[in-house]
Amino acid sequence: MDVTMFRNPAMGQLVNISGSDPLRGPWQHQAFIPVALPQAEPQLAGVTYRAVAAAGRALAALDATARQLPNPYLLRTPSLRREAQATSALEGTYAPLAEVLTADDESPATAEMAEILNYVAMARTGFEWVQQERPLTLGLLEDLQGRLMQGTPLEAESGRLRTGQVVIGRKVGAGPDLTPIEAARFVPVPPGDQLRAGMEALLDWIGTDHTEHIDPVVVAGMAHYQFETLHPFRDGNGRLGRYLIVLTLLRHGLLSEPTLTVSPWFEARRAEYYDALLGVSTDGDWDTFLTFFAHGLAKAAGATRQQMLSLVEVRQTLRERVRGSRLRSAHALSVVDLAVAHPSFTVRTVERETGVSYGRANTLVGQLVDLGILEEVGRGAGTRRFAAPEVLRVLLGGA
Repeated sequence: MDVTMFRNPAMGQLVNISGSDPLRGPWQHQAFIPVALPQAEPQLAGVTYRAVAAAGRALAALDATARQLPNPYLLRTPSLRREAQATSALEGTYAPLAEVLTADDESPATAEMAEILNYVAMARTGFEWVQQERPLTLGLLEDLQGRLMQGTPLEAESGRLRTGQVVIGRKVGAGPDLTPIEAARFVPVPPGDQLRAGMEALLDWIGTDHTEHIDPVVVAGMAHYQFETLHPFRDGNGRLGRYLIVLTLLRHGLLSEPTLTVSPWFEARRAEYYDALLGVSTDGDWDTFLTFFAHGLAKAAGATRQQMLSLVEVRQTLRERVRGSRLRSAHALSVVDLAVAHPSFTVRTVERETGVSYGRANTLVGQLVDLGILEEVGRGAGTRRFAAPEVLRVLLGGA
């Protein structure tokens, strides 16, 4: 890490660290410890305030639309799977969105798919916690990170704060003769008491009511920066940090339902995203980062809202198609809603959600396939999976 980059000592301090590299022997370097987040909003430029205000309006419009849905949970699973795919791709775990949307969560086809679907299970746990109005705690974040890493090579080192030094990225021009620490773009807080204290201070800060002093969009952005800079876990920090954005927005009342999908926008601009985060640490440049962050939230909220409206329109169209057919089962409309809320599902899912027998559920699915409303999209562990093609087209529209 180029320690000369850190030109604003008010943002944190460099501390000496040392260790031994298996190939190059002992090394000495420095790591960056950010200061605790302030209780007042940073002084920001007018362009930043305008971006923050636009993000607030976009989030309000998204939330108002979500509140008007006949079922507030209707779009949670589609949103989660799209976010899982994009946030995992940012960290190098990739699977095509179409495959993620239709994957069998009980029997993932690949290790990559299992890790992506871990995100969905983790996210549901956190949403339930916040909706119960429980404060964010270090124990919760450790549990979420452990769930995220289940079944991966790092599972044994997960579910707790890291106990070793980590590095982030590789600086431009780093030669092969450098140790990983020297070649790193950024070296975060060393493990131990300072890391734990930093995380506890961050969670206390998120739990504080900043209404009178800091805009909630700025709260979410500052919390995201601090989490990523502390980099508290062995792996999964990027995914968990972007997930924390939505949790913070929920906790501070900007969202009532976690339908926001933030990572596709950041994924498309990853270099700018990483540069903006680093600029806060090196120069105290909150304006560049918060403007970028607010633009991202506004674009993500607008895209999510448009996708939500399109899915509601598809739902209405499919329900009208059922009503105009010879199919007279009242449960057929429930299966349509199921197909909107779950990008893919099995007959057993229909049986469980509608309360009809397996045989009746199988007949219903077959009838909807005959009407062109559903189609078989694959088999997981020998079980047929179905989806509504028109729903998938909407979900893949922004891919």
